[in-house]
Amino acid sequence: MPLPTLCRTARNPEPVISNDIKITPQLVAEHGLKPDEYQRFLHLIGREPTITELGIVSAMWNEHCSYKSSKIHLKTLPTKAPWVIQGPGENAGVIDIGDGLAIVFKMESHNHPSFIEPYQGATTGVGGILRDVFTMGARPIAVLDALRFGSPDHPKTRHLVSGVVAGIGGYGNSFGVPNVGGATGFHSRYDGNILVNAMAVGIARADEIFYAKASGVGKAIVYLGSKTGRDGIHGATMASAAFGEGAEEKRPTVQVGDPFAEKLLLEACLEIMAAGHVDAIQDMGAAGLTCSAVEMGAKGDLGVELNLDAVPCREAGMSAYEMMLSESQERMLMVIKPGHEEPAEAIFKKWGLDFAVVGHTTDNLRFVVKHKGETMADLPIKELGDEAPEYDRPWIETPPQQRIAPESVEASLTSTQALLKLIGSPDLSSKRWIWEQYDTLILGNSVVTPGGDAGLIRIEDGPKGLAMTADVTPRYCEADPFEGGKQAVAEAWRNLTATGATPLAITDNLNFGNPERPEVMGQLVGCVRGIGEACKALDFPVVSGNVSLYNETNGVSILPTPTIGGVGVLADVTKHATIAFKAEGESIVLIGATEGWLGQSAYLATICGREEGAPPPVDLSVERRNGDFVRGLITAQRVTACHDLSDGGLGVALAEMAMAGGVGAVIEHLPAGPAHAALFGEDQARYLVTAPAAVAEAILSEAKAAGVPALLLGSTAPGSLTLPGEAAIPLADLRQAHDSWLPAYMAGKAA
Repeated sequence: MPLPTLCRTARNPEPVISNDIKITPQLVAEHGLKPDEYQRFLHLIGREPTITELGIVSAMWNEHCSYKSSKIHLKTLPTKAPWVIQGPGENAGVIDIGDGLAIVFKMESHNHPSFIEPYQGATTGVGGILRDVFTMGARPIAVLDALRFGSPDHPKTRHLVSGVVAGIGGYGNSFGVPNVGGATGFHSRYDGNILVNAMAVGIARADEIFYAKASGVGKAIVYLGSKTGRDGIHGATMASAAFGEGAEEKRPTVQVGDPFAEKLLLEACLEIMAAGHVDAIQDMGAAGLTCSAVEMGAKGDLGVELNLDAVPCREAGMSAYEMMLSESQERMLMVIKPGHEEPAEAIFKKWGLDFAVVGHTTDNLRFVVKHKGETMADLPIKELGDEAPEYDRPWIETPPQQRIAPESVEASLTSTQALLKLIGSPDLSSKRWIWEQYDTLILGNSVVTPGGDAGLIRIEDGPKGLAMTADVTPRYCEADPFEGGKQAVAEAWRNLTATGATPLAITDNLNFGNPERPEVMGQLVGCVRGIGEACKALDFPVVSGNVSLYNETNGVSILPTPTIGGVGVLADVTKHATIAFKAEGESIVLIGATEGWLGQSAYLATICGREEGAPPPVDLSVERRNGDFVRGLITAQRVTACHDLSDGGLGVALAEMAMAGGVGAVIEHLPAGPAHAALFGEDQARYLVTAPAAVAEAILSEAKAAGVPALLLGSTAPGSLTLPGEAAIPLADLRQAHDSWLPAYMAGKAA
């Protein structure tokens, strides 16, 4: 039976499949299992499976749920620190921020669904990551997103941007959580496979964290939230496969979200947790009821028996197969403490949500599923996870690229012309059109909203603040995965540092192509090695994350895109820095050394039309030294603005600071070398700060004593930005170049 016929929508509610379907090689392949994997499963259970069991194992053993191609490499990442309460392996990571408080956060992908059905794919991506956070007992306080779209001239790109942005805003705004940051980029390698990575951050009491591990035999397993439908069946399997022709046919595997139901679910879950009724809780995310039930039992060394007759369904005649694989949204599975069923149910009924006892824990380590008096599945519960395939796939290292000497790149445009073209390019233009569709201020604690280095939220009534960011530079990772992985972490660390925050931990979303291609697997291995080295050197552990593989269409892979989401804490949120120039007549100081590195730079790609060369190397000891120095200046309130240097280098950073503050600058000195390399090279570990002249002189002296390179560039001034040897650029011209591209593109007036 071909896979599309297994996945009907609510518009066609007839039963999809029964338990007497003959298992054929074609059916096995349509479930995403390779022949050797199916033989492994046969050996495990000692017989031919039922169709429901085949569905269950296809969900548990697919790439999206089992990490079978990446697990061996993920184990090398640093995950521990004194402030880490919970690292990878739970719904979300948890870190201690003092005063009895904990931050809970994670990033997840919804790439394939968002390409097929951009609005619903994006909404359910946001909804899923919010559930991961409040499942742990945390109240969500912020979301971020990292988006990658195809070339602007691709016929689908405008439609995808519109749908994804509307979906993110539609869910987050309705749920009531501010969107405080993220990143958006365009490249032809994402033409057939966009990336939608969503990050959620929540706050909880450090001693009141809830986990998925069930305990005790005979406890009630309760289904909570919205009813189960046929949306999302095979969603996890679809997310673990490359696209080919006819991707649109997979539309029925995209889930449908309801943010208002999720808001009710949040409040009901937090209330039931506070009342002390919960033993364990798990979000029904990828593979729905299957993964949530198996994980709760397996983590507690218990068996699970489910009675699907009790599952609340919104469609008639649903089969066991459908119920076990449905990814209908806004659902939870919970183990209730004995004797607490009645008061727990009263809470959920009060919120207008379903509450149904659908099973119980057992002592036999079996996963048993019953429906209409029949046993539809009877499988060893631990082995469903423990015996999942784990591959050490062949990989080849990405060939090194040569460094591009700055003097070898001809400056075809003046510095002013190049700057205006860069800040008006798809990647570096203002993304205001996107984030103005998001509620950035709801809950009343947003201090810094999108448009700066990192979002900043006041924690409760203060004085503490939480900074957060999500970013990556895919062209670096393509050219040199190891250095690109290091740079992604270092960039997140700098973004947090530039606000004055102490970086504490990261979540990651590792987006790559087909791991069965050795060159793609080499990209993943290299990036993970780079991420691990940077996290160790910067005391910036990985506490949660997601791997998204098979991001390719018709054999064309995306750029390797290991998105890094970082969080950091400020002891006093009022002592933070923003990127905006604050006043005229202040000195502008560049912190960090400049060699004019143009390999893989935005300048080389946008101005010269070349994507080549080695990316800038990342010296992690220098990153730490320079960052600690800058953070000290911010904490002591000695600088009035701070911005880390990244895409577009010094020139773009100056323009962004001027536009953000409505204050211009006169630049009198540049680092040595060709002007275009000094202005647009992307050397790492650099920051721009402003301070009153007398303070700046002291900063230069202290930097020299600390071995930190520092250079006085010039001073802030009214009305325009003047680069050495060039005419002044009015701020209005900068803003016109920066702000106009995306609105014009979305209106169909620009390519």
